[in-house]
Amino acid sequence: MREMLLSAIKSYYVGHINKHIANIEVYLRTSVGIGEHSDIIESIDKEMDKVAMYDDKIAMVVKYFERKQEDEKKEEKSKSK
Repeated sequence: MREMLLSAIKSYYVGHINKHIANIEVYLRTSVGIGEHSDIIESIDKEMDKVAMYDDKIAMVVKYFERKQEDEKKEEKSKSK
């Protein structure tokens, strides 16, 4: 169950990253057609902040939860030998 939840939260974050990258690509390729965003650079910067936030969250999952789980498995193996 733990692995399934960790996988789900990482997928959730990756989905958000992909969404914000797609938004950036729209700004880069068709910026003249986006009327409500007069400052394209600022809009791209906001999207980049969101990408960075979700990327940081993935790194936290790996660092604090997946590595911890791997360390516990290694410890159990060494105890059983």
